[in-house]
Amino acid sequence: MIDFKGSLPAWDEGAQSTVVTPDLDSLATAPYVKTDDLLKDSPHLAPWRPPVGIAPRLTDAELVTLAMMQAMPGFTSEAKWLRHSRAHLRHLFPYLPQQPGYNKRLRKAAGLLRQVTRFLASSTSAWSDDVWVVGSTPVECGRSRETASTSWPPTPTSWPAVPARP
Repeated sequence: MIDFKGSLPAWDEGAQSTVVTPDLDSLATAPYVKTDDLLKDSPHLAPWRPPVGIAPRLTDAELVTLAMMQAMPGFTSEAKWLRHSRAHLRHLFPYLPQQPGYNKRLRKAAGLLRQVTRFLASSTSAWSDDVWVVGSTPVECGRSRETASTSWPPTPTSWPAVPARP
């Protein structure tokens, strides 16, 4: 979870404290560098632009990094994310577009975002691991259809035949 003041919570024990860099700058730099290198090696992945015209002030690598960073703390509103970015990430992104421009650029870069996400995911050890840890919503005991249909309270037709008392 990202602390909205611009850093990750620090761990005080175990190997994580020596491996994980708990600052937002490092968290933003890694996907930016990977995306930038990917776009240099495969320029066809970038959204099409006319050869002449005004160059965008926010590069495609910056746009992808900004979009990925939006998902990490769980911002679902682009307007709120851009407001947070202006307040806390201005040193990382000198230019931040307004919400309509950001949305328009993201829509055009959807293919690039998919490719970069796949590239980053495949470059981790979890991609080829045999065991994946998956989270799910806990379900109380007796909630499955099978259990509910054969469970308490019994229906009158499922009651055992009891001889009548004299």
